Amino acid sequence: MAKSFHLNTPLLESAGMSKRAGTTVYLKMENSQPSGSFKIRGIGHFCQQLAGESKGVVCSSGGNAGMAAAYVARRMNIPATIVVPSSSPQLVLQALRDQGATVKTIGRVWDDANAEALRLQRTEGLTYVPPFDHPLLWQGHASVIAEVAASLGPGEKPGAVLVSVGGGGLLCGVVQGLRDAGWADVPVVAMETAGADCFNAAVKAGRLVTLDDITSEARCLGAKTVCKKAFEYSQCSELTIISELVTDQQALQAVETFLDEERVLVEMACGAALAAVYSGVVRRLQDEGRLPALLGPLLVIVCGGSSIDMEQLTHLKNKLRA
Repeated sequence: MAKSFHLNTPLLESAGMSKRAGTTVYLKMENSQPSGSFKIRGIGHFCQQLAGESKGVVCSSGGNAGMAAAYVARRMNIPATIVVPSSSPQLVLQALRDQGATVKTIGRVWDDANAEALRLQRTEGLTYVPPFDHPLLWQGHASVIAEVAASLGPGEKPGAVLVSVGGGGLLCGVVQGLRDAGWADVPVVAMETAGADCFNAAVKAGRLVTLDDITSEARCLGAKTVCKKAFEYSQCSELTIISELVTDQQALQAVETFLDEERVLVEMACGAALAAVYSGVVRRLQDEGRLPALLGPLLVIVCGGSSIDMEQLTHLKNKLRA
């Protein structure tokens, strides 16, 4: 079996984003993973550890975790059942089937689909693959920072890391990776869209908060409650985690600008992290003294995403600019 299912993805310098940010911006191109997003890191690691002798895997995902689980299951020659909410785009369902997965559509939001996945775990003895809340996932995701450290070499470290937050799995992996690299002092800017802001709500309330509904179009950020570990990291005095929000319009604008400048199409969930540069969030944080005025290189985790194509992009533009 393969040593790991994920690739060591390119670390690219963005001239356009560097000019905007006033410091070098590096892009960690997780969109180039075989499943289309960073999720393959954690889910690949999880399945290698736990699903080897399994009757099959079940995963609840409106997109990227499901894609990763389906890809890994196919590579491991075990069946995959992916349970998705009705909000999932048709192109995702087709892509999952193309990977050989059985797709079930249940409920309107991720939490509904997740309840069904847990039921299938109990009744059919399948290995449940959590989309974001498990230490093995975070361990797998931490490899993204290990690769960056190896690419930058011993003399250089990021001034800050920009990352999108949905359920908090990538954030937990990034923090773990920063600690492993001896970079625990590097601030993390955790980006969400308004309407899919369970992490920001928890940080503001000082406790875990469950959102009433997901109203953002960035569906892949659509967990109603962030994982406990991500919230605990936000409260840890040794770490600097800055929680920020952008609008759906800003996330969409970031997707379009990134497509124009870098010739790569990513989904809205990824656009939230890109908008930290494109919408001036980083500059504002510097003005407010929450990030250093003289900032080292910014590392943007381009988390990728399979829930986007030109038709979906046009649909989002029409809906958000009506």
